[in-house]
Amino acid sequence: MTRTVFLGTSDFAAAVLARLADSPHRPQLVVTRPDRPAGRGRKLSAPPVAHAARALDLALLQPANVNADEARAQIAAATPAVVIVCAFGALIREPLLSDFEMLNVHPSPLPRWRGAAPVERAIMAGDEQTGVCIMRLTAGLDSGPVCLMGSEPIAPDDTYGTLAPRLRELGAELLLRVLDERPECAEQTEEGITYAEKVGPADRTLDPAATAAVNDRVVRALTPHIGARVQLADSSFLGVLRAAVRDPDAAGELRAEGGRLLLGGLELLDVQPAGGRPMDAAAYLRGRARS
Repeated sequence: MTRTVFLGTSDFAAAVLARLADSPHRPQLVVTRPDRPAGRGRKLSAPPVAHAARALDLALLQPANVNADEARAQIAAATPAVVIVCAFGALIREPLLSDFEMLNVHPSPLPRWRGAAPVERAIMAGDEQTGVCIMRLTAGLDSGPVCLMGSEPIAPDDTYGTLAPRLRELGAELLLRVLDERPECAEQTEEGITYAEKVGPADRTLDPAATAAVNDRVVRALTPHIGARVQLADSSFLGVLRAAVRDPDAAGELRAEGGRLLLGGLELLDVQPAGGRPMDAAAYLRGRARS
């Protein structure tokens, strides 16, 4: 048994936490981000890891700043041998970084896709394979020594919603192996480094000048959590929830054709108007024709 403290925030982290809590390395303390406004009503909402910790009857801490003295003291009071970090969403700084041995669960085959959005960027880039690394956390951006790595193929029809659960399972398995076996960690190679920047508004917007294959990867990478979109003639945006490639090499502007909604060679199947509900593209086109 290894005494652990777990730092995480997202759905991905919550799934890893659940597996960890069901092992001999059950966390003594879970640390996550504060509740934040969410949704149209901007009602305070707890992070997924907070919900998971309460359901698992784990001690929970939600500091405004995990690097502050009070938060560091509460982590130290749990006397962890290892602090586990998984999709926490905030930088761990000194002296907290050096106070404990820290292991990070990172969903990419490092050094490829260091950074905030490795799963999305792997799909967008058309990678045929990705993976998960358990690495020692250092001051550099996902640049620490790797203790264990596993791979996972990316299927041609994978979305974030289908790929991420497999990576969560893989990450949890690898983490438990590292805690059980304590393998030696190896420094990352300097070859093949790429960075997975956070997904911004421009990344979400489908490009009429890009091929259907490229735009399809964007839709799949952002489904269902962030969402792709296409800009309309009036400069508003139409959310794109599901699409299908009809001609992979064709680019072109958004158009209606035979009751179908097409962006070049990409058919938009399910869409969501700004402020509206999700609908199939045929229903959207009928509504536009009536307006």
